[in-house]
Amino acid sequence: MSTPLGNRKNIVLLGRRNSGKSSIFNLLIDQDKSIVADYLGTTTDPVYHMMELLPYGPVKIVDTAGIDDEGLVGQKRVDKTRLEIEDADLLVYVIDANDFCSEDIYLEDGSMVAKPTVYIVNKCHDSIDRDHIKSKIESYIEKYKQVKEDNEKNNKNEKNSSKEGASKEGPSIVFTDLVSSRQESRKLIIESLVDILSSLEPDRGLIDGLIRPGDKALLVVPIDSEAPKGRLILPQVQVIRECLDMGVMVSLVRDLELKRALEEMGHIDLVITDSQVFKEVASLVNESIDLTSFSILFARQKGDIDHLVRGARHIEKLRDGDRILIAESCSHTSNHEDIGTVKIPNLIRNKTGKDIEFDFSHGKDFKRDLSKYSLIIQCGGCMLTRSNMMVRINRARMAGVPITNYGVALAYLTGALDRVVY
Repeated sequence: MSTPLGNRKNIVLLGRRNSGKSSIFNLLIDQDKSIVADYLGTTTDPVYHMMELLPYGPVKIVDTAGIDDEGLVGQKRVDKTRLEIEDADLLVYVIDANDFCSEDIYLEDGSMVAKPTVYIVNKCHDSIDRDHIKSKIESYIEKYKQVKEDNEKNNKNEKNSSKEGASKEGPSIVFTDLVSSRQESRKLIIESLVDILSSLEPDRGLIDGLIRPGDKALLVVPIDSEAPKGRLILPQVQVIRECLDMGVMVSLVRDLELKRALEEMGHIDLVITDSQVFKEVASLVNESIDLTSFSILFARQKGDIDHLVRGARHIEKLRDGDRILIAESCSHTSNHEDIGTVKIPNLIRNKTGKDIEFDFSHGKDFKRDLSKYSLIIQCGGCMLTRSNMMVRINRARMAGVPITNYGVALAYLTGALDRVVY
């Protein structure tokens, strides 16, 4: 259960109010965590559960409010559901078979077809015409797929967008009657989820292609006022574990001892540094040794690294009055050494000499209107899945706004970008 959120696939349940989402959620996790009642709008905020989905692996399952919720508060619930849909790796669309009609299946923008989806037709007793429902679902999927393809052809900003996650096979449709066949329903649903998740392209390894088994990696970990007491941060731990898994000989050193370590360790194949000390590390590490950062490793694993590099180079084009969005994927308190709210803004102002304005977002609060920004700088994203990160990159691309991340931006701002391997 200790698997980081960024390494779990997000499974999101959605559908109309009272379609049975919470019942399916409780069935999947095998406990009564979501409230179930014959009352419209019982689920108000997303409910999360971490679990091992055997034989696949670690996942996060999310129950959501109905997408047809009404009123001012209801719209806020729908907005939260849409945020969960954006973050999903796999969608589970729950349909009440007793109240089935074609327009109930999709959100207005047809976003369902952009991700792998399992359709659960709930409360499906023997009198329900299953073939009729199945054919309706399949016909509307084809309709929205065509609309999506036509939109992509007509929008040059989308032509390079990630097609990852689109379901290549036909949709998985499960008919359930939880009253009479709970365990059989659970088995069928889990089999469908595992089949689709197993067919998705696995995430790229953090150091794949940068180093080989038997090579030597040196990790530079500065210990400053932001470093957590008594432990390493998640990106450092994950890189160390991946080095061990690959059979890479890995050593750690503070930036203060880096010069001595380079003199005493002999041959080194790769130096991985905290992005905040790029300038100091680059000045000490011989150009014959490959150099990168923890944040850049996450950028190449979870996002479109080439696009993020192009985004960093846009810094040189900034003008007075431009506005930059700094986006953190998690929330924390900050101090005078904070990388996102202090160090990067100061470096950009010093590098460009321009009067730049900065906005900040945290967690899922990624700004909806990106049109006013000249650049977006996303954090390393260790708490995001690849789907989360690609949604943000593609939203920026569609808005015509360059986007980069902390590590790539810091490499550019400190003059190390041309040296970095990725």
